[in-house]
Amino acid sequence: MTQDLLKTPLHSLHVEAGAKMVPFAGYDMPVQYALGVKKEHLHTRDAAGLFDVSHMGQLRLHGEGAAAFLESLVPVDIIDLPQGNQRYAFFTNEQGGIMDDLMVANLGDHLFVVVNAACKEQDIAHLNAHLPTGVELEEIDDRALLALQGPKAVEVLKRFNFEVADMLFMDVKKLEILGVECIVSRSGYTGEDGYEISVPNTHAQELATKLTTEEEVEWIGLGARDSLRLECGLCLYGHDLDTTTTPVEASLLWGIQKVRRADGERVGGFPGADIILKQIETKDVSRKRVGLVGQTKAPVREGTELFDADGNKVGVVTSGTAGPNAGKPVSMAYVRADLSAIGTELFADVRGKKLPMTIEKMPFVPQRYYRG
Repeated sequence: MTQDLLKTPLHSLHVEAGAKMVPFAGYDMPVQYALGVKKEHLHTRDAAGLFDVSHMGQLRLHGEGAAAFLESLVPVDIIDLPQGNQRYAFFTNEQGGIMDDLMVANLGDHLFVVVNAACKEQDIAHLNAHLPTGVELEEIDDRALLALQGPKAVEVLKRFNFEVADMLFMDVKKLEILGVECIVSRSGYTGEDGYEISVPNTHAQELATKLTTEEEVEWIGLGARDSLRLECGLCLYGHDLDTTTTPVEASLLWGIQKVRRADGERVGGFPGADIILKQIETKDVSRKRVGLVGQTKAPVREGTELFDADGNKVGVVTSGTAGPNAGKPVSMAYVRADLSAIGTELFADVRGKKLPMTIEKMPFVPQRYYRG
């Protein structure tokens, strides 16, 4: 099967490092290295971890109308996104469901967009289907994407270019690293301080090798990437978000700026706007995304059904992990809206046993983004 899978420009480095490779979003990807998932997770929280996220889709939108065009497909403020900043966004469909979540950066002469690997082809088709005259979509296939995450990421990366130390969370700029222009954002998917670095394929192995040679840095696989993002309350598309889930049900209202809401200057105008804006106004949804903490030591995984005290099925877990830093099992789930309050006790059906869990506020461990 492996020969049918795509490979990132860093594939041979993962194999050399002894990674366990698995199919993921059509790519042969490292799920863990010799350290193992738990130690990789803890190392990222304590020092710095390097992730190969080159499977993600990297796109550019060119043209004067690029921001207005993209804003017509997302319930997010793109037009006012300042140069040198990036923002979280999500494509919606006519039913108000989420087609994908993405990152959008304003690099001045174009928008730089990063989409999920599994949704890459459909996102490109969606953009092309609506592309107006004067706006050009460019698919980037000659750049890898690295994520350097953890409290010591800044110490490591500033050895390569001191300017990274002055960046704040969600800043993005073009910087020279090892003599080649990279697109560097101070962001990531672990809840920690860190950077994402778009680097030409021709220099990707050299940069990754030099970064992992630094004392603080270890390679980190998909397994720890998943547990790190979950502890910090970050959604995984296709699990915690999908085309049947609206941003209101997904508790993503923070991602819809005031200017796009009912009282805003540019209200609506995106697919599913009537449905989403009505849900915001009435708070009338049947289910909500919540965080759950286990009262026993057993991890509660994706697909586990949730019940109330009377034995009625009231929800389902969409992500779950042992919670290495939280020190207790943590999960994300969709539950009946009337049972979504903090402190509510529910019961997870794990191999026929009803394990008690409590709804708690996310993130389960503090996010440590650098805001200056």
